[in-house]
Formats: sequence, structure tokens, C-alpha cells
Amino acid sequence: MDYRRTYRSAAVTFVDLVGRVPAGRLDGPGLGDWTLRALIGHTLSSALIQVPSVLGTPATPVNVAAAEGYFAFVRDVPADVYAAALAACDVDARESAASIDAAGSLAGRATQALAAVGDDDVVATPVGGMRVRDWLPTRTFELVVHGTDVAAAAGVPVEFDPAAVAESTVLAARIAVALGDGSAVLRALTGRAGLPEKFTVV
Repeated sequence: MDYRRTYRSAAVTFVDLVGRVPAGRLDGPGLGDWTLRALIGHTLSSALIQVPSVLGTPATPVNVAAAEGYFAFVRDVPADVYAAALAACDVDARESAASIDAAGSLAGRATQALAAVGDDDVVATPVGGMRVRDWLPTRTFELVVHGTDVAAAAGVPVEFDPAAVAESTVLAARIAVALGDGSAVLRALTGRAGLPEKFTVV
């Protein structure tokens, strides 16, 4: 899969989706404790706003060598560090919600930043140095997963590029394997067994 194309496609689809969200739904339920407005804000921040900054900050060495390692890393941090990160994420989600009307511009800046880096360039991500080709699929994952969350909460349809959905689904499976849950996910996907209640790979 062309990770650059899937990211650009997912960004375009997400921007279109945000433009179709009824204004009256923005302060209603989104995901967990987030309103729909905060959910959109989180996605804008994690998948669009931070991209130019990360891609513009070279790093050495490679600390996380695969996309699944980005998400698996979170499970290994101390509980107090994880709690602090969640709290900061909540604040950021609400602050970034002010950028909803600028979603198209944010996507443009992100894709321009992507065009300026090479696949094997190492950049400074929140979990350490990663190659661009390994980090960017984690941003596509954010767009696709939270895009479907936004669509469900807003009551509007969305159809991401099948290639972007496939890339994100494969990444979810790889995260499950990295966390030791690969067999359980494989059995669920092949109809052998169900997954535990509230099971998640993120």
C-alpha cells in the first residue's frame, strides 16, 4: 500500500466529513466523555495539526521501528505517566476544537509537509524517533478510526478509501500481535470466538 496516498485520501475524506456534521450535533455525545466537538478536535490535533511539526523535526536514532510499536509503547509506560498523558489529551482535544472551521487548511499543511520528507527520514514523534514510513500510517489510523466515530456520533455517512481502511485494519491486527492478543483477534476475525467485552488494541 502507498502510505502517502492513503493518508492524503483519509485526510480529504475526514475534512469532507467534518464539513457535513450538523452544527447542532457538535456539543452532543462524541466518544466516551468527549463531546462530538472535542472528538473532532482530538482528531484534528493528532492526525493533522501535529503532522507538520513532527515531520519538520529530524531525530536520531530510531526508537520505534514499526507503526504498531507506536501504540504498543503506550501500554508500557507507568500508570501515572499514562494518566497525565490522557489528561493532556483531553485538554488538547477541547482546545483544538476551535480549529474545526480550518480543517481543510490543516489538511493542506499536513500533506505539504509530507511531500517535503523522504520515506526513511527519521523524525521526532511523541514516542521517540521513527521513520516517516512507519509513523504516518499511525496518523491515517487516527483519521479512519476517529472518522468512523465522528460519523456515528453525528449520524452522517462516511466512506473512507478501501485502501486506507485496509491499511488501518492491518495495523490494528499488528498492534494486537504486538500486545500478545494476535491469536484472539485472528480467531474472532475467522468466526471461531468472540472478543472479550470492551476489548481494544488502543
